[in-house]
Amino acid sequence: MVILENEPMSAHTSFKVGGPARFFVRTEHTDDLKSALSLAREKGLSHFILGNGTNLLVSDKGYEGVVICLAGGFSKIVGLGSGKFNVGAGTPLGRFARHTLKQGYAGIHKLAGIPGTLGGAVYMNAGAYGQEIGSCCTQVTILDNDGNIRELSADECGFGYRQSVFSKCAGNDKGAEIILSATFQLQDAASLGKTVADLETELAECMAKRKATQPLNMPNAGSTFKRLDVGAAAMPTQVAPGYYIEQAGLKGFRIGGAEVSTLHANFIVNAGSATAQDIKNLSELVQSKVAEKFGIKLHREIILLGDFGG
Repeated sequence: MVILENEPMSAHTSFKVGGPARFFVRTEHTDDLKSALSLAREKGLSHFILGNGTNLLVSDKGYEGVVICLAGGFSKIVGLGSGKFNVGAGTPLGRFARHTLKQGYAGIHKLAGIPGTLGGAVYMNAGAYGQEIGSCCTQVTILDNDGNIRELSADECGFGYRQSVFSKCAGNDKGAEIILSATFQLQDAASLGKTVADLETELAECMAKRKATQPLNMPNAGSTFKRLDVGAAAMPTQVAPGYYIEQAGLKGFRIGGAEVSTLHANFIVNAGSATAQDIKNLSELVQSKVAEKFGIKLHREIILLGDFGG
């Protein structure tokens, strides 16, 4: 276990912004994790479980708590046979997706371009191109708030669009239970009439689309706002936030170093020297302008951590 004090979170988030965490702890196994949680309790501090920091905006003031990173033993992929895998929460989602693809299993291969960890993917039920992590997850192993390791079934995980029971509980008094690993049941590509080459082609098409439509060359945290349930009254079937942001004339709009991407309006990017406050302020301006023009409320997909004031 490695413990760092006043570690700049700009080094651990895809936005490349954020002040220092009071403590930053890199854990290798469950005992380390329990020790990190004990540290937080002893210091009277809150804690936050960090994946790859790809869906996170940390305040410029930092986080007066304990940031816990799951590494080492939390990054294992164990094949259980017949398309069943147990995967540690710290495993990069892309590595797991490509690993299973090469073995001829379909179900999450289109998610290989998502830059987060397996734990983060389960937490928010990550998805892309018609696939969601929750659709093939059969069980999640957690460390509960009483320090016990428990198994939750897929039904108990409450997977929905970009949410799960873990994300729903994150804001309550106890906080979310910690994901340690998850088990998945994938389909043999042959049973779908496909080959590994077919899966690789599908992945390549997804990656090409991602590259063509997303600002991958600029620091960002993926989609800023969640997909809408319904569109504006005049366009009831339109559910893409980017459409409304663009129609509100906000593509390319800046506050400080934060910019609404000129490539994809549902991405806010760090266009150079942005602060976390710039990014938050721009997201709020977008929400305000879209609500004013279309009567639609956009909900952030990005998690805010630390004191932003107001």
